[in-house]
Amino acid sequence: MTPPSPRPGSPVPPGAHWDGSGTSFALRSATADAVDLCLFDLAGVERRLPLTERTGDVWHGYAAGVGPGQLYGFRVTGPFEPSSGLRHNPSKLLLDPYALAVSGELGLHESVFGSRPGQDRVPDLQDSAPCVPRSVVVDEDFAWGGDRRPATPWRDSIVYELHVKGFTARHPGVPERLRGTYAGLASPAALGHLLDLGVTAVELLPVHQFVSEPHLLRRGLTNYWGYAPVGYFAPHAAYSAAGSRGEQVAEFKSMVRSLHAAGLEVLLDVVYNHTGEGDATGPTLAHRGIDNTGYYRLDPADRSRYADVTGTGNTLDLRAPAALAMVLDSLRYWVDEMHVDGFRFDLASALVRGDDGVDLSCPFLALVAHDPVLSQVKLIAEPWDLGPGGYLVGRFPPPWAEWNDRFRDGARDCWRGHGEGLRDLAFRLSGSSDVFGASSRPPTASVNFVTAHDGFTLHDLTAYDRKHNAANGEQGRDGESHNRSWNCGVEGPTDDPEIDRLRRRQARNLLTTLLLSTGTPMLSMGDEVRRTQLGNNNAYCQDGPLSWQPWDLAPDAEHLREFTCQLVHLRRAHPVLRQDGFFLGRPDAHGVKDLAWFGVDGNELTEAQWHDASQRTIGMYLDGRAERLRPAGGQPVPDATFLLVLHISPVPTSVVLPGRPWAQSWTVLLDTARETPLPDAAPAPASVRLEGFSAVLLRAERPA
Repeated sequence: MTPPSPRPGSPVPPGAHWDGSGTSFALRSATADAVDLCLFDLAGVERRLPLTERTGDVWHGYAAGVGPGQLYGFRVTGPFEPSSGLRHNPSKLLLDPYALAVSGELGLHESVFGSRPGQDRVPDLQDSAPCVPRSVVVDEDFAWGGDRRPATPWRDSIVYELHVKGFTARHPGVPERLRGTYAGLASPAALGHLLDLGVTAVELLPVHQFVSEPHLLRRGLTNYWGYAPVGYFAPHAAYSAAGSRGEQVAEFKSMVRSLHAAGLEVLLDVVYNHTGEGDATGPTLAHRGIDNTGYYRLDPADRSRYADVTGTGNTLDLRAPAALAMVLDSLRYWVDEMHVDGFRFDLASALVRGDDGVDLSCPFLALVAHDPVLSQVKLIAEPWDLGPGGYLVGRFPPPWAEWNDRFRDGARDCWRGHGEGLRDLAFRLSGSSDVFGASSRPPTASVNFVTAHDGFTLHDLTAYDRKHNAANGEQGRDGESHNRSWNCGVEGPTDDPEIDRLRRRQARNLLTTLLLSTGTPMLSMGDEVRRTQLGNNNAYCQDGPLSWQPWDLAPDAEHLREFTCQLVHLRRAHPVLRQDGFFLGRPDAHGVKDLAWFGVDGNELTEAQWHDASQRTIGMYLDGRAERLRPAGGQPVPDATFLLVLHISPVPTSVVLPGRPWAQSWTVLLDTARETPLPDAAPAPASVRLEGFSAVLLRAERPA
């Protein structure tokens, strides 16, 4: 007996929405001939209801009595013509692209593929339902109470990139059942570490529902980082302690509410450039089977293949109305309904590609810029992809900020004794005006970082010259080979105390460069406690202690944590270290500049010294007098004046400190040659001695 069709319902809103009596379903597909709504009971028995109503490209219906917790999916009938880009196959159960929750995992079985192995133009007719995740109807009500967004200005922001599971997976202060979950991240023990550190925002590695790719499952591995999304509205269910039948949504909201109450913003690393369906040989899970041509970029020469500028096998096509609408709706949902404060866009250049390369006048950027919701949150681009012309650092328009790999590479090269000399380092320290100034964007548009999830950790940057990725099972082909790292003399672990001492000092040098530079700093999880991945610079598939945050800290790790805290709190206490505008380098009536550069002799660097590749010591002078500071709105606040001296040589040196009119005397606040922070500020003589590879921060003393 054929089940009755649901009532007509409405084409809007897309997805599944419960009204207290039943649930409306709406699915967009321009190329389908028929759509079945598939409902599953607790035993996995499937009931199919045809969606006979179609408004434009939207198939819709209303199912009375269907409510929260209901598992569902779609089967879409239509042409299976890969050569035309059409891949409909009703044997495949499909996720709702607008599902608010997803339950279940992808199984490694040939039924999940739309075509037969090695025969792309022959459909596979096996039912995939037992081996694929299912969408969930969700009760969207939540008691937000007095939740208030911290709304931290860019100039005051310090971002901490973390993995939801990895951060608390082995935290002894988090209840065991909550470790590795949204609730675990919101626990007092986890929040305490973040608050002690002094960061203002957490940037969560992908939390959109994702899958582990078949090539990983075949090797007994999983996708740990999460850059294989299949549900852009659903928080990843595996990070929920409460359950996967919609409970993950409420748990995520509770986490955001707790982080906000602690004064922390929540930023999401979002992957709108591709999906976890991969290339033409990948599984059919959602978008491919619903409307392949409406979501993906296809190869113009062979529409059975995908255009790929992401390195994952496919690229979402934001020229297409369905894909563009889904991405914008998803972003608004996470802001309006989940209360997140901003986004970091993975491979953002892929989102702005037109018909002929990148197009910075594309609809996506224009719509975001004029959207009353999205234009008011933090937007961070990873400004590159793998396609031609995809390197766009410094070119995204306001209100975007960008990951600045010029800072990363410059800082790494500097402290390993390579690079382009003092001139490039000076640009990085003072906000990268050479990158962002020409487009009239502020230095806060530069998201400065030394490490991120992708690549070596800070510890490994000082301990390995080469990647060690054997555990990934890809014969060393994966991961970056040019890491700009320096092992300080020995590859990997060492018993040599001098080498280990140098590595610890190099970590302090890199953190000092990051946190005392103009721009928006981003710390990577665990760098403050010497987290190591044993030289693995592509741990995307390593879900275990290798990637998790350590909490049983050795004394040296605890010392680095204290040092990092000192740097963060110095930055937060002094506006001159976190300015909205670029320094001008112009002298006042006494010849003192807001920004000046000094050599070891206590004099400003000459033009010849700027271009002398043998120069290894530089002092950055920042004038903090009130009339110098240029906050965006409000009154200038008087601040201290600082001299940051970086010595990038193994040979110790003495540096003469600038005298009048720059300062009457100097006080040492920080010295990276010390294992622990200075207990008190110490008066400095007319010159200071710097150990090899070290930095000092001094405060100018002036007469009243």
